[in-house]
Amino acid sequence: METIKTAIHWLSYAYYLYIFGYASLFKVFQKKSMMQSMLSLGFNKMWTIAIGALELFGVILIVIGLFQPYYKNAGILFLLPFAIGAFTTHMAHQEYNHYYNSLIVCILTVVILATDKSFRIIL
Repeated sequence: METIKTAIHWLSYAYYLYIFGYASLFKVFQKKSMMQSMLSLGFNKMWTIAIGALELFGVILIVIGLFQPYYKNAGILFLLPFAIGAFTTHMAHQEYNHYYNSLIVCILTVVILATDKSFRIIL
């Protein structure tokens, strides 16, 4: 059972890193399709780059988290508002074909934190 839990954790982590990694880099390096998509959602160039830079900061934290688990958890929690924001924005604009990844990373945030050995919430 522990092996399955570990596999789920690291597969979720890898997919989370993949989704936020490419999304942040597309925004920071101003890929044309990403810039047009963000503009259609109401974000100008400056906001798109700022969102991308903040997402990239979170990605860097979770990469550092490979060596220091504290940073991984901090990065996951840092990126959660971006995942929720992306999901709600795509749903509000009725872009149902784009909301899957944002919904998945919202769910994966909980999965990653729940399966992490060094993360606990005490109420």
